[in-house]
Amino acid sequence: MRRGNLYVISGPSGAGKGTLVARLVEQLGDAWVSVSATTRAPRPGERDGEHYFFLSRERFEAMVREGGLLEWAEFSGNLYGTPRASVEQHMAAGQQVILEIEVQGAFQVRAQMPEAHLVFIEPPSLDELERRLVGRGTETPESVRRRMETATLELQRKNEYDYCLVNDDLEQAAQDLLAFVNGQAEEQSGDSRI
Repeated sequence: MRRGNLYVISGPSGAGKGTLVARLVEQLGDAWVSVSATTRAPRPGERDGEHYFFLSRERFEAMVREGGLLEWAEFSGNLYGTPRASVEQHMAAGQQVILEIEVQGAFQVRAQMPEAHLVFIEPPSLDELERRLVGRGTETPESVRRRMETATLELQRKNEYDYCLVNDDLEQAAQDLLAFVNGQAEEQSGDSRI
């Protein structure tokens, strides 16, 4: 059995993180995608523990005080975070835990778990990123502008990651990400036998 590891996947909106994570999970037999906690109400069809852990603000804030979250942030008046216990449980079971979060959260995780592997997914260019965002058809011009500003700031931190992957060819990027995860998992397993 391989040793469990934590992989934090981040990068600009539109870089293809979600698609690459989905491909990775399909190809890895021992992958588990972390489930976030939130204080927002469930949307129709969402189930507690599957889509999110739905918590009261009081319970969430208690978890922050108790060190029960690897990272957390507030968006639109709701709190979101990654529960430490579920990540540690799945790692202890030998799983490759995948956490897809924002750049700010990635460095919160690194502070809590220095052994985490940080992976930055980069678009081929800012022009291509803007084309992808506009092509979604779900973004307003103002939203695209804000996301592009955020992407420029996020790209400035890519060299602080353990591994950077340019997603210009989806098949190649998916193979490269899989090879990185398998390489780290095998290396870690090898170390535990020495």
